[in-house]
Amino acid sequence: MPGKIMIKTDRVEMEAELNDTRTAGFIWEQLPLKGRVNTWGEEIYFGIPVNAELENAVSVVEKGDLAYWPEGKSFCIFFGRTPASTGEEIRPAGPVNPVGRLLGKPEDWKQVVEGSEITLAKSCGSKRL
Repeated sequence: MPGKIMIKTDRVEMEAELNDTRTAGFIWEQLPLKGRVNTWGEEIYFGIPVNAELENAVSVVEKGDLAYWPEGKSFCIFFGRTPASTGEEIRPAGPVNPVGRLLGKPEDWKQVVEGSEITLAKSCGSKRL
């Protein structure tokens, strides 16, 4: 199981936990990663140097979910509805691989603006088990 990560921007710093999937393992092996925030409704996404196929892909996620979007080769943070959502569901632009969960309040990510630098790193003391 990959372990805990820290996600940082100039406005939000939050711990998260990656799950025990191949895709999460690929992300773990590439850490630390930096990118620039893109927003799509209440989703943050940014390109990462990971090339993974669909794995347990879903079309609807929960608030606080972390995912990898194979089509865009991007890491995604979901904290609310997207332009593709209907009703209260949270719908990504396309199928995503769930890779983890935020360990803080997802709503905090509403403070982050497009173009901000974002960093993913292994959390202090975290190690692959």
